[in-house]
Amino acid sequence: MPARLEGVSIPESKIAREVTEFIRDTESDLLFNHSVRVYFWGAMAGNKKGIIFDPELLYTACMFHDLGLTELYGGSQLRFEVDGANAAADFLRSRGIAPEQTEIVWNAVALHTTPGIPEFMRPEIALVQAGAGMDVVGRGFDEFSPTEREAVIEAYPREAAFAEGIVDAFYDGMKHRPQTTFGTFNDDILAFKDPAFERVDICKAIFSSRWKLDPHRCGHDCDHAH
Repeated sequence: MPARLEGVSIPESKIAREVTEFIRDTESDLLFNHSVRVYFWGAMAGNKKGIIFDPELLYTACMFHDLGLTELYGGSQLRFEVDGANAAADFLRSRGIAPEQTEIVWNAVALHTTPGIPEFMRPEIALVQAGAGMDVVGRGFDEFSPTEREAVIEAYPREAAFAEGIVDAFYDGMKHRPQTTFGTFNDDILAFKDPAFERVDICKAIFSSRWKLDPHRCGHDCDHAH
């Protein structure tokens, strides 16, 4: 596995090696290669912008960011991002990593599908989302030279059918917990794959809430309806 590409290196620490081994043994080739590419895109983007980040924390977060989509969580009712974040935190805590660093990784994994927030947080959190956006939808594509893109893709192949494969991976990881897709773009995946899927409509939820059904109830000191 090439450890250095276009000025970016995979950390050589013991924890990084253990992360690689764990994810390699747990994820499909598609998700594993995707996760490594996310690290390279994110780290390269950070270098281009002169952002100082912790490579080990960034690598760990990138490698765990889609773990929640795997069969390990086939019965979970949490957001898949939270499953991955919890797993990453458990992994780091078991190896004595400080709570402050563990929290950074947790946030990076948990927020990577939540647009509009990570880019204003710590570099590692912002760069996981940036790397994932580049690899999945090509966000920031032209910020990378053809040489940089080719180097990463040659080392960690992005299959010709990657688009279909990643959509299937998302769907398989979320179809048993459709309610968890509310508030992110993940509901687009379920709507695309399942014609019977019904999105949560926030306006409908507002107008059918208990406040709408019982609008005039007093506060906690009042025991009657007006």
